[in-house]
Amino acid sequence: LHCTFSQQLFVSFRTSPSRFGGNMSGSLGYAQRLSHRPPDMLGGQLGSPELFAPASETSELVERLVEQIREHRNVVVHTGAGISTAAGIPDFRGPKGIWTLQSLGEPMPKAMMPLDQARPTYTHMAIVALHQAGIIRYVVSCNVDCLHQRSGLPRSALAELHGNCFAERCELCSHEYVRDFEMQTVGFKCTGRKCTQANCGGRLRDQVLDWEDALPPEELKAAEKHCREAALSLCHSL
Repeated sequence: LHCTFSQQLFVSFRTSPSRFGGNMSGSLGYAQRLSHRPPDMLGGQLGSPELFAPASETSELVERLVEQIREHRNVVVHTGAGISTAAGIPDFRGPKGIWTLQSLGEPMPKAMMPLDQARPTYTHMAIVALHQAGIIRYVVSCNVDCLHQRSGLPRSALAELHGNCFAERCELCSHEYVRDFEMQTVGFKCTGRKCTQANCGGRLRDQVLDWEDALPPEELKAAEKHCREAALSLCHSL
């Protein structure tokens, strides 16, 4: 049985911006480094309002979700920008999303803090707990914010289809380095650093896709394999 969470159940948990000590003031980092695209080439639906279940229905929806997870303990989770908004990172297609505002000719939103100071949300940590319990087997993410890795989710249980703006990889041996600072480029450009693995010394490249870049083949292959084997797929907002 495969059921898509985004089609059947949607329960949203939000964290107040006041938790982060004020107004949005950080840089969007990688989003500002992407190649410019005119509004008519951004694709997809922009500006859709967020939908929240009435409080009277939330408990029932949560119980239905719990029942699905208990019945199907081989779960794959798909995550997108909506999982990180509570960490102070703007989404792309929401009412005040990056692409939404760009399509309207308005200034980009401000992040609540520098991206390197963002911390995993309750949702990230719940995913880790369910992985440690042997329920969530794999996570397929379109996020580049590194919050899944910072939450403690093993890299072997994660496909980062759009890359990671804190990672760089050797072009020779493919060893990946995850840093505590953002890469200053996107599109697999050389970062100026070299691989330190024995007998290598290859050039390191950033790991964030630009608009025209293909999805990383190995990440995509692993994601497709786990999705085929999953008994249940849960999809967060993208």
